[in-house]
Amino acid sequence: MPDPENEWCPALAPALMLRHDSVRGTDLLVLPERVVVLKGHAGAIVALCDGTRTVPGIVGELTERFPGAPVATAVPSFLDRLRQEGWLK
Repeated sequence: MPDPENEWCPALAPALMLRHDSVRGTDLLVLPERVVVLKGHAGAIVALCDGTRTVPGIVGELTERFPGAPVATAVPSFLDRLRQEGWLK
């Protein structure tokens, strides 16, 4: 039986935008009625959510970028939290 998590290609929900705030030096998730400040490498993770990469594909790419980081465990749960908030489809 296929694992739906391995086939999910996350993408930002239509009303959201990822922006970089050069004054603060951080990435922002801009929602219709608020702004969420993304800390650490969260902006790099969200930037890969373009609807073409699967979760394992995102994990693989981040593992190459950040060797030794707990990408395999942290990224899927982070993406799932964003999906539960309705920010990823």
